Formats: sequence, C-alpha cells, structure tokens
Amino acid sequence: MTAFDERKDAFEKKFAHDEELRFKATARRNKLFGLWAAGQLGKSGADAEAYAKSVVLADFEEAGDADVIRKVKADLEAAGKPVQESELTRILSEQMQRAAEEIKTGL
Repeated sequence: MTAFDERKDAFEKKFAHDEELRFKATARRNKLFGLWAAGQLGKSGADAEAYAKSVVLADFEEAGDADVIRKVKADLEAAGKPVQESELTRILSEQMQRAAEEIKTGL
C-alpha cells in the first residue's frame, strides 16, 4: 500500500468516526431537548422518558432540525404553553453543546 492509500484510508476512517459522533450527539441532543420539553409539559419519570424518545424519533421525519422543533412547538402549544420558534432553536443549540460535552467526557 502506498503512502497515498494509507493517508486516504486514514481520512475515510476519521470521516466515518466523525459522522458517528455527530449522529450520537444529535440523538443525545434531541433526547435532552425532549426531556426539557417534557418538564415544560409537566411530565416526569417514565412519561418524560417516553416523550423524549418521541422527540428523538421525530428527527427521522426529514433532514435538519425543523421536524424536532415543529413537534415540540406543537406539543407545547397544545398544552397551552406557546413558545417562540427562536427560543426553541436557542434551547436546541444549548442542548447540542451539552450533548457534545457529555460525549467528550464519556457520560
């Protein structure tokens, strides 16, 4: 194997690893966001965990974060707790930072 091939393989492995970490961080972020929303909805324990799981699953509807935000926004509005989309986007961003830190520290 040439040095070029070895380097190419190393880049491919790094790309695959980075994508796996990104997927894990996004799933964790969505769970944390779902737990936050569950708290806003007055859910706790198993109900909160189930709701958080539904938020994680909502992310598979379409690419991007719009599906997750749309679900949480609709659920909060249905519960009489309207919130601006910009606020949800900010909270989602904060949860991504938290998720990334948790993954880095091995939590």
